[in-house]
Amino acid sequence: MTCKIVTIVGARPQFIKAAAVSREILKHAGKIEEVMVHTGQHYDPNMSQVFFDELEIPAPRYNLEVSGGGHGAMTGRMLEGIERILVDEKPDWVLVYGDTNSTLAGALTAAKLHIPVSHVEAGLRSFNMRMPEEINRILADRVSTLLLCPTKIAVENLAVEGIVQGVHNVGDVMYDVALYYRERAKEQSKILQAHGLSEKSFALATCHRAENTDDAARLEGIVSALAEIAREMPVVLPLHPRTRKLLQQFGLEHHLAALTVVDPLPFLDMVALEQAAQVILTDSGGVQKEAFFYKVPCITMRDETEWVETIESGWNRLVGASREMIINAFKSLNDGSERSAVQPYGLGNSSELILKKLGF
Repeated sequence: MTCKIVTIVGARPQFIKAAAVSREILKHAGKIEEVMVHTGQHYDPNMSQVFFDELEIPAPRYNLEVSGGGHGAMTGRMLEGIERILVDEKPDWVLVYGDTNSTLAGALTAAKLHIPVSHVEAGLRSFNMRMPEEINRILADRVSTLLLCPTKIAVENLAVEGIVQGVHNVGDVMYDVALYYRERAKEQSKILQAHGLSEKSFALATCHRAENTDDAARLEGIVSALAEIAREMPVVLPLHPRTRKLLQQFGLEHHLAALTVVDPLPFLDMVALEQAAQVILTDSGGVQKEAFFYKVPCITMRDETEWVETIESGWNRLVGASREMIINAFKSLNDGSERSAVQPYGLGNSSELILKKLGF
């Protein structure tokens, strides 16, 4: 008898994680059918057929095209669309990833239809309830049957909240992804040549979180610091359209003149840049970890991080959005003698362990 899994994703990082698990699912052809649903939460012009070809996965069977609007309107429209699909498809499992509105909508709809939920990246906590992501991940964990944690600390976070049933440390699926695409990106991407960059001679920066982009003072602290760093080495900034729009709105666009600004990049190009950078400055959870996997020093422009292991290992520094702290962190990058070689995110076989916990 075939087991049907409906995978619900809504943002590019979730597709990348889901691709690793989908590849593992394909090894069980005939036993598992996967139906992928894209809520449409994050519109990304780079998520074309080329994106799915790079990831070696088929495009989603369903696209709800729910993007824009407030959290309530967006999540409500997702609940309505996902419910229709789940009633029609009648899956044995619903698989959700991470901490977006799509994660919450998928988990909540499935739970109300009494369909078991498996949450990949369960147990992560920033302990900042002002972040919508924190609310989403806590609520998704509460209604999940299988809580697939990426780290020992995530398991401990759940235990503190009284959640111990169905909890498993399977390692981080992003480590599977990093290992799988590392050499492929080096071989196939031409992004360094296109921008005249050489290995370990530039900084890579990303900035997209609402806590930074929606606050003019924080955004100015970040972009002015990047412009200062660019006096010492090129700073490559793949710029999200929303961030560009807010820079214009706040009158901060002049800082971009010092930077190498590029459009959001295809997946393999981003991996190639991450590996080749001398330092990465980011407010992205995924990019923090990728920096750690590729052993590139990272400066995280946030007030807290869910990935505390990267801080404890010495590979990541948390600096907030202060211009002075960002610049000081950059200037104090040393020979790395205090950085440890720990690997708290598993062995790169998380996808296999996830399938085992699902019964395969």
